[in-house]
Order: sequence, then C-alpha cells, then structure tokens
Amino acid sequence: MSVLLEVKDLKKYFPIKKGSFFSKHIDYVKAVEDVSFILNKGETLGIVGESGCGKSTTGRCILKLIEPTDGEVKFEGRNLSVLSKNEMRSVRKDMQFIFQDPYASLNPRLTVGETIMEPMKNFNIGDKESRQKRVEELLDVVGLSPYHATRYPHEFSGGQRQRVGIARALSANPKLVVCDEPVSALDVSIQAQTINLLKDLQQKYDLTMIFIAHDLSVVKHISDRVAVMYLGSIVEISDYKDLYAQPLHPYTQALLSSIPKPNPKAIKDRIILEGDIPSPTNPPSGCKFHTRCRYVTEICKTTKPELRKINDGHEVACHHVTD
Repeated sequence: MSVLLEVKDLKKYFPIKKGSFFSKHIDYVKAVEDVSFILNKGETLGIVGESGCGKSTTGRCILKLIEPTDGEVKFEGRNLSVLSKNEMRSVRKDMQFIFQDPYASLNPRLTVGETIMEPMKNFNIGDKESRQKRVEELLDVVGLSPYHATRYPHEFSGGQRQRVGIARALSANPKLVVCDEPVSALDVSIQAQTINLLKDLQQKYDLTMIFIAHDLSVVKHISDRVAVMYLGSIVEISDYKDLYAQPLHPYTQALLSSIPKPNPKAIKDRIILEGDIPSPTNPPSGCKFHTRCRYVTEICKTTKPELRKINDGHEVACHHVTD
C-alpha cells in the first residue's frame, strides 16, 4: 500500500495571555505534542481518547484549519508545513473535513443544494449544469432526495444534517476525509446508520479517512487501525483487531474496560482510573500517564517513553511493555 499522509512530530501550543490591553504570554496549553503516524491510501485510522486529549486539534492541524506550532505534515509526499496560503488552497480540494456539530457546521442562510455546491464553486469544478447533477447524485448517495436541495438546514433532523455535511465534504472529490466525531451528537440508531454510510462511501469513492471519536465501540466498526491519545500524545497505535484483543498500554486497557457490555453477567472487572487528568499547561514529567497508572515505577516519573514497535504494526509508549 502507498502512503497518502505522513505526520511527524506534530505540535500545537495555544498561548495563555494575561491582561486585557497590553496582554502578554504567560504560558502555553500543550494541546498536541509529538504526534507521528503514517496513513496509507484507502485506510481508515481511528483516533480515540478522552475529551481534551487533542484528537480534534490533531485533525484540524493536519488540514491546517489551525496552524501547527511545529512538525511536518506530508500529503502525497508534499510538505504542507511550508506551503503558503495560495499553495495550500490548491491542496485543500483533496482534503476535506466533516465537523462534529451538524447544527453549527451548516450555513442557515444557504439551501442544502447551495451548501453542497459551494466547494465546487470554490475550486472551479464543472459548470452550473454539472454541479447541479453532482448535488442530486450526492443527495441520493447519502440517503436524501433531490428535492431536499431547495430546503434549508433548520428543516432537517440532526442525522439528516450530518448527511448533508458528508455530501458537502464529498462534493470536491477528495482523497482524504477527516471526520471529527461525526456521530457523537446523534442518537444511537442514527450513529449506526451514519457509520454504515461512511463505510459504503469509502468503498464507492476510494476514500482515505481519519475518524476521530471518544467512543471505542464506534471506532471498532469503521477503522483499520486505531491510535489512542492521552494528554496530547499517542500512547498506542495498532491494527484494530490487535488493539481490542490485546491492549498493551494501561490507558488503552482502562478505556476498553469501560465499554458497556450487553450482558451484565459477562462484564469483566472494570479498571477505574484514579485522580484527575493533569493540566495540558503543566503536564507531568516522564510518562504523562504515570499520575493515574496502577503500574507506575520510578522510571515512569522521570523518563518519557517513546513509541516503540512491539510486533508487526503494534506500537506502544510504555516502559513496562515487553515483546
């Protein structure tokens, strides 16, 4: 498989300012720190973790919706980190984003047809007639009808709005789609429909996807590989089957143990993480997870573990994991 996206040592720090008029930087929120991974063409990478772990910021930095502080993002071998705004604009057609909130992500003043057509106008794709046909095609593909094109977002349910958001992301024929928790605001039954829709669209249009979520049970059904993030860093990344069958990092083990089971009698002992998530402004020294880890030793407090390969395709950042 050929590599479509390569992320290396990605960082994003948000400055904390003090004062109103003559404000000055007093510290930084380290939202993303040293994130590295490779994404192959046609693959879906799930990124999971607790709220505030930096997964959504990672997705936005990859597409340069927010400017990274440091690191490299290569798309088809091209380093996006050094591109100007005009150069980046030519690449954006191939990289689209599905936002989390189906209510806030659509312009209430535009009809659904105008919303889906907008990327085609921006990138000068086709003429008016071909754009209209593309809108009707995409509405049909995502499970809506052509007559919905004349309606406004407030006339749709949350699940239908998210389908419009998916259609808009596909209208420019992208190669990479970043899905930022696209089902977290939807009912459970609608979540399943949306996941199945995304899987079908990936095969139909040969898409490569990054699927961001906090629910491991959702990620399992759509991802080829899964990256687990904690406090801005990836602590484990693996093929989804290996990760769910044999999680190696204590944090991943705790996340998996929290997934609700349909049969209460089959529930295993749940791993309860003690303490609060440390502040990203002042993360712990050494392993960031050591303040909540039940296996913590002295080396965890002083030395930062690097992501290391344990077996084929399975990497983990933990001092106490062996072959």
